[in-house]
Amino acid sequence: MNIRQLLLGAALAVLTIAPSFADQALEIRDRFSDEIIGNGPDIVFIPGLSSSRDTWKAQAARLKDRYRVHLIQVAGFAGETPRANASGPVLVPTAEAIDAYLVEKHLTPATIVGHSLGGTMVLYLAQKHPADIKKGMIVDSLPFYSTLMMGPNATVAQAQPIADGIRANPSNVMGGPRYDSIMKSMATSDADRATIIAWGKASTPSTVANAIADDMTLDLRPDLAKIGAPLTLVYPDYVAMGATPGSTGTMYRGAYAAVPGMSFVEAKNSLHFIMLDQPVQMDAALDAFLAK
Repeated sequence: MNIRQLLLGAALAVLTIAPSFADQALEIRDRFSDEIIGNGPDIVFIPGLSSSRDTWKAQAARLKDRYRVHLIQVAGFAGETPRANASGPVLVPTAEAIDAYLVEKHLTPATIVGHSLGGTMVLYLAQKHPADIKKGMIVDSLPFYSTLMMGPNATVAQAQPIADGIRANPSNVMGGPRYDSIMKSMATSDADRATIIAWGKASTPSTVANAIADDMTLDLRPDLAKIGAPLTLVYPDYVAMGATPGSTGTMYRGAYAAVPGMSFVEAKNSLHFIMLDQPVQMDAALDAFLAK
């Protein structure tokens, strides 16, 4: 199995349950909600495709005595009402709504962390709203998702027919043996995989389908060299799925080579959900990122 096959499934990101907090506040917007925990400098976490904000609850519990943590959840994912994401594009409108919220709440320039589809949003914001981003961490995401299927020379025009088919058939996105098989590339433990599948099946199919199609046709490669905010990429080695040691690093570093001063952190013995598979490595990467 090659690295693109291993990573193709990783875009179908959904996530795990963790403890809730007594000192939380909740902001509900048309395209997302924000659970706010703790006190201190603000840090914003965005989960991935079909994911709950609980993706980041373990990190929030560790950071909340030092930071005010914002846990975003995209409307339509992991059981949240889809609201404005019930139909039409999801990725860019949600990223724009998050940026407007950050500006409104005086959180800019923001420190922001995103996993998978959330990482795509971080990269998008760093390009489109550079004044609003202080620094960003991207966890297992690429500048153009369709390169996983079509190789490094993939184009939006090539991806468009596939994306259109996904939009037209949202019921095919979740469920079935193929979906369960893809989920095996998400985390190493059976318990985490079961939870991941459950979160995905609790998502709104049309929202998920539109988000996947958006991701397939959003090519952020052309403006990578213009990014000014410091970015860190944390990526898994996928050795547990048969990847050759070092092969994911070669791919990721090549994909982000144009970004000035990009930092890279490899999570060893990890699949897509690094915060589940290797929480110690994830926490160390976060601490180093926040200390910069």
